[in-house]
Parts: sequence; C-alpha cells; structure tokens
Amino acid sequence: MSEAAIARAVIGDSEFDRDTAVTPRESGAPGVYDIDLSAGWTILGAVNGGYLLAVLGRALAHALPHSDPFSISAHYLTASRPGPAVVRTDVVRTGRTLSTGQASLFQYDDQGREVERIRVLASYGDLDALPDDVRTTAEPPAIPPLEQCFGAEDGPSPVPGGSAITERLMLKLDPSTLGWALGSPSGKGEMRAWFGLADGRDADPFSLLLAVDALPPTAFELGLSGWVPTVELTAHIRSRPAPGPLRVSITTRNLAGGFLEEDAEVWDSADRLVAQSRQLARVRLG
Repeated sequence: MSEAAIARAVIGDSEFDRDTAVTPRESGAPGVYDIDLSAGWTILGAVNGGYLLAVLGRALAHALPHSDPFSISAHYLTASRPGPAVVRTDVVRTGRTLSTGQASLFQYDDQGREVERIRVLASYGDLDALPDDVRTTAEPPAIPPLEQCFGAEDGPSPVPGGSAITERLMLKLDPSTLGWALGSPSGKGEMRAWFGLADGRDADPFSLLLAVDALPPTAFELGLSGWVPTVELTAHIRSRPAPGPLRVSITTRNLAGGFLEEDAEVWDSADRLVAQSRQLARVRLG
C-alpha cells in the first residue's frame, strides 16, 4: 500500500466503509437495507464474523435515532457467503440516552430459499456524551513494540488455508502467542496483537466491532487447527478510540464439550479500554 493510499484512507472514505455500507430499500420498505458482502473479508471461505457485526451495526445506526453502538449481541445462525444480502431492522425502544433495535441478515441458498445468517440485538447512544470519569483495575496488555511483532508479510499466512481478510488488516502478532505458527503452540489460550486497517484508516466504533473478532483464534495456541465458527458474540463499545493503532488481547480459560469462550479487550493509543467482547465458539477436537 503506497503512502498516498494511506493518506487518503480516512473514516468515511476507506475500503472498510465502502464494504460495510448498506443501501436503504426504496418503495415503502422502511428499515430494510441491501448490501453486497465483500469477498475481501473472508477467512477460510466464510465471511468474517466481525465484518458482519459491523455491517449490521451500520444498518442499526441508520434505523435508530442514536448513532453509536454501546452493546451488540449477535447469534450466528448459518455461515454467510460473499454476495448479495438483505438486512431487516426493527426499532424496539427509543429513549433520551439509549435506543434499542434488532436486525437480521438474510441471503438466498442454492435452492433460492431465504436463509437467516445472523441476528443481533443492540443498544445505541452517543459516545461523545459520556462522562470522563474512569475507575478501573484493567491494564493495557503487555505487547512488544509494533516493530518487534509479526504479520502475514513476515511468513506463511497466519490462518492455514489462506485468508483474504489479512490483506485488509494491519495485524502484528505478539511473538509469545505465535507458537502455533511455528508448530509448537504454547497450550495457553492467549492471542495478542497490534491492530489496524491496512489502508491507514483510524479506528471508530464500527471498526472496533471488527477488531474484537479479527485475530487468529486462541484455539491455535491450544494446539487445535481449522475453522472456529462463532456461535454467539457480545461486544461492548466503551469509548470512541483515539487515532493510532489498537492493541487487542484475547484469552480463553475454558474449552469443554467442543466449545470455548474468547474474552477480548481492545485498547487505543491513549491507553483507554475502548471495547470488550465475549464470544462462544465451536472447535473441532481430534
């Protein structure tokens, strides 16, 4: 990516913005939006769950009187594919400081039947109106400087089998969570990385929805391989991020019955915890 391209990539005018933009339906279909899901955000052939969360997040920002996602919970029902999709939204409640809505994304299967891919329930507000008071015991993750971390350009594809999404991310992994890529996973359910968009666009609340689900799965460091599909993901956006790269830390404490949880924290360049998430994912054992 050239320096000129990086300079042009700003919030509202970047590949991420174009690929997550939804188009309102005309002719009497309020709350219904069309989108063409881009193949550029796929992993092992499936559309990335964080990208899908951002798509539905944008649709709800159109449908609700508030523009910033505060809390969004998604159930991934069937695997989404690149191509046309429709998002249907419903306003559940509107208030002075928070509004709540739900949305579902649909595609057609090979037999021409409409299939629901993902359903979300979310609350929106105004991040700029939040008080500045912060009382926390949380601390930013200890990640080596960006130049001491490793990305896709430093070796084989971070995800076995290839991943189009890595071409659109600035993702530099902490070497201490890269044992899986060298054939010697640590056995710890940890993944840490510097995160940004490859075209230099700064983060905003919608790209935070991508960030919580963009790192390689912690299952890799547990010695497992293959697709780790998300069953449910809840993200909390805590603050509008400052310009600059993000730091993302993901941990898993419990893998049981073929399912694991992933707890993510996203920190901005001002050392603020700007997003948190928890997801339940399925893993292949044996």
